[in-house]
Parts: sequence; C-alpha cells; structure tokens
Amino acid sequence: MAPLGTGIGWRPEIADVVEGMPGIDWVEAVSENLCPGHLPDSLLRLRERGVTVVPHGVSLGLGGADRPDPGRLAALAERAQVLGSPLVTEHIAFVRAGGPLTASPRMEAGHLLPVPRTRDALDVLCENVRIAQDALPVPLAVENIAALVSWPDEELTEGQFLYELADRTGVRLLIDVANLHTNHVNLGEDPARALGELPLEALAYVHVAGGFERDGVWHDSHAHPVPRPVLDILTDLASRVAPPGVLLERDENFPGGDELHGEVEAIRTAVQQGRAARTAAAGSGIAARTSPAGNDAGSGADDAVRQRLGLAQAALLSALVAGTPAPEGFDRVRLGVQARALAGKRADVVAKVAPELPVILGTRYRPAFLAYAQTRPMTGGYRRDALDFVAHVLRTAARDEEPVARRELREWWLERSGPVPRSTRPGVRLARATRRVLLRR
Repeated sequence: MAPLGTGIGWRPEIADVVEGMPGIDWVEAVSENLCPGHLPDSLLRLRERGVTVVPHGVSLGLGGADRPDPGRLAALAERAQVLGSPLVTEHIAFVRAGGPLTASPRMEAGHLLPVPRTRDALDVLCENVRIAQDALPVPLAVENIAALVSWPDEELTEGQFLYELADRTGVRLLIDVANLHTNHVNLGEDPARALGELPLEALAYVHVAGGFERDGVWHDSHAHPVPRPVLDILTDLASRVAPPGVLLERDENFPGGDELHGEVEAIRTAVQQGRAARTAAAGSGIAARTSPAGNDAGSGADDAVRQRLGLAQAALLSALVAGTPAPEGFDRVRLGVQARALAGKRADVVAKVAPELPVILGTRYRPAFLAYAQTRPMTGGYRRDALDFVAHVLRTAARDEEPVARRELREWWLERSGPVPRSTRPGVRLARATRRVLLRR
C-alpha cells in the first residue's frame, strides 16, 4: 500500500474547510455516517481530486464476546468499495454485551470500551479479526483505544497485547498516540514502553487528537487542541519508524480553518523531528529497538471462552449503564466517572439526532435524560434511544404536568415510532382524532 501522507478526519461540519486546506493528502470518514448511494458532495469532490478516503468503523465491536455481525461487516466492505479505499479501520474495543451468549438482555454502550488484556480476550479478538479480514475486500487495521478504567488481573501490557494480535493475525495497526497519552494519565501506562513493544512494521497510520484533564482524569474529547505531550509521543514514534500516514481527528468544538491548519502543521513538525532523530541514530550506528519475538498462532476461541468473556463484559457494561454494582476488582470511583461520561455522551448525541427534544423540554431535557440513562441502557442505536427516552417520559410523567410538552412529545413519538411517517392528509388526521375520542369513552 502506498504511503498515505498527512490527513484530517472529514466531518460534515468542516467539509468546506477540509476541501480548501492545503497539503491534505487523505481524509478519514466515520463509516456508519456514510450512505454508499448518497455520498456527500464534498467527499466526491475530494475523491475526484485524487484524495484518498478511508472509512473508519466504530460499531463492529471486534473485542466483544460475540462474533462480528455479518451485516455490519458487509456495510463496512461496501463503503470501502464505493470509496475505492486502500484499507478500512476499526477499534480494539467492545461496544455491546449481553444477549443469547450470556442469557441476559442486550446492552449497547454507545462508546468504545476496553477489552481485558488476557489470553481469553486475545483468543476471541484474534478470531474476530480473522472473520473480519475474510469478509473485507481490503486490508484491515485496528486501533488502540483510550480508557478511563482498567480490568483487574490483566496478563499482558498494551504493547504485548497488540504485538501478539498483529503477530497472530497479520492485521495492521492504527496507533492513536493521543490514546497512549490518555492511558498514561489514567492508568499509569508508559507510552514509550508500549511503542517499544509494538511491531511497528505493521503500522498502517497514526491518529493524533486533543483532550483535557479534569480531577486527575484525562478525557479523550477530540474537541480540544492537541497538547504537547501527545506531539512528543508522535515524535517518539516517528524516531522509531516512518509512519505511512498521520491524521488529525476533531469531532466537536471545531475551530476556524487557520487553527486547524496550524494543528496539522504542528503534527508535520513533530514527525519531521522524529525523522531527524531516526536519521541521526542511524548515522551514529545506534540500532533501532526491535519488537519482542513472535508467538505461535495460539488456540482459537471456543464457546466456553466466549461465554466467560461475555459474562465479564456484560457485568462491567451493566455497572456502567444500568446502575448495577461494580464487578469485583474495578475502581468504583473510576467506574462512576465513566458512567457519568457515557450518560452525558448519550444525552449529547440524542440531542443531535433528535433536536426537537431539547426544544420541547427546554432546560428539563438534560436532567431528565441523565436520570433516565442511570438505569436504562441503550438497546439499539441513538435513534432508538431517543424513542425509548420519550416513551419513558410519557409513561412516568404526571398527566397534568406540562400538558403542552406532553402532547408535543406524544406527537413526536407517534410520528417516528411506526414503520412509516404518519399521514398528514386531513381525512386520515380526522379519523385518528375520532378514534382517540372513542377510545376514551
């Protein structure tokens, strides 16, 4: 695969800025936000100019106990083919738990959660990655994620875990240096050690992003400028290997074009500094550090292994999104921080996919949603979450409380909960009103 160069995450909010930004060789777009038959005009224009577009998946859950969903794999493959992409990417994470494997209700996290670095979890992940590789028309690269919590009794470091994954499957690695920094602050993990243990020859490209620290916890927000420690890790990585591609991620709180361009240039400078250090080391005869020796292919993941992992992941996710007790060995304070972050993210995303709800409920929207989210996990996507939230409000609110808002919520729910939108024809509306009157008698 040809080197990608320097890129930026394509988002609709900054589409015009990205198109006009000089020196952008490629872009990455969230796969689940693309419709193959109706690609955004901005992406089509970029493709016509020869800019590479890479679809970046967020919902496969390759680190989950279940095997990858064929429908999600087919959707990712279709986007890669439509965009003519040289590769696709996903995350080393689990995003849902429960279901038939554990004989418990299905729960969605709405977020990327860390897998335990154990032999069981590695066996499952390797098999899931192989399944995905077989279903995709182009190479797959998988990304390390940021974490607020760590699993007890882990058997491998992050670098060892990623090394074995790449060694056993041949999968490429998308290394997010911002996530290495996040795990350094939150979990005390050494990013230099992780880089030293990685098979850097498997590197597909690099993510760089910003975040913020609050009360000793680093939040990987993708909504703040890239801090110096993240750029330093990028320089360290570039001193060990020439990264095939480096990309700036920004998902929220978008600055102006000049500021975004400045961040891209800072990334270029960090890579150049690493390249200079690598050249100097080569000239002085200092050998580059090598990855540890490879491991054998390992055993597959039988159903008993998947069930053990599934039960553990369901217990953790239930504690985060359904208010059940924290599993033994976890930091309860950190779980509380993560749970609040997940609920806040749900509230924010639901407000985007259903912007009418904050308008109807006003200042009551956010506290009402956060109270709902404390004990009611997502069972589907965010649109399903919006419908479930409104149904909960209609079911629990007193009938004489805010009758106008209640009526508007009911109409909103009825309009969107059926297989097709409700008809606006006068005759149909009159028949619905008559039926409601008769049912009240």
